[in-house]
Amino acid sequence: MFTLPIPYQLLADMVLALHFGVVVFVVGGLVMVLLGNWLCWHWVNLWWFRVIHLAAIVIVVMQAWLGQLCPLTILESWLRTQAGAVPYNSSFIEYWLQKLIYYEAPFWVFTLAYTGFGLLVLWVWHRYPPYRNSKTNTDSQH
Repeated sequence: MFTLPIPYQLLADMVLALHFGVVVFVVGGLVMVLLGNWLCWHWVNLWWFRVIHLAAIVIVVMQAWLGQLCPLTILESWLRTQAGAVPYNSSFIEYWLQKLIYYEAPFWVFTLAYTGFGLLVLWVWHRYPPYRNSKTNTDSQH
């Protein structure tokens, strides 16, 4: 029976790209809500968008407070180990995405940053509340 080798390095790069996408969604989502409310873009207050955004940052903050690593980080590390990767042996995608989203700092710094960001998301939720239907809530726009 013929079996194909599992492309662990490629899978790890894909997980890293997904992780980067989550970071962009969490940070960019808040920027879009603030900018969108300033520019009267009603879609930024759609219920489903805001709930998904809030859930994402709540998960990040809870993981930080519980001292847990992100499951995507754990999966990526496992895949890299399976690929036999050594510390300085990385692909192009891995190298640049890691430069953008991973920083060297004590864990408490990340917990504080995530908590502050989460509180900002909650403030924005209160300041520009989402709405459930297609009618715009112009009272909460400004």
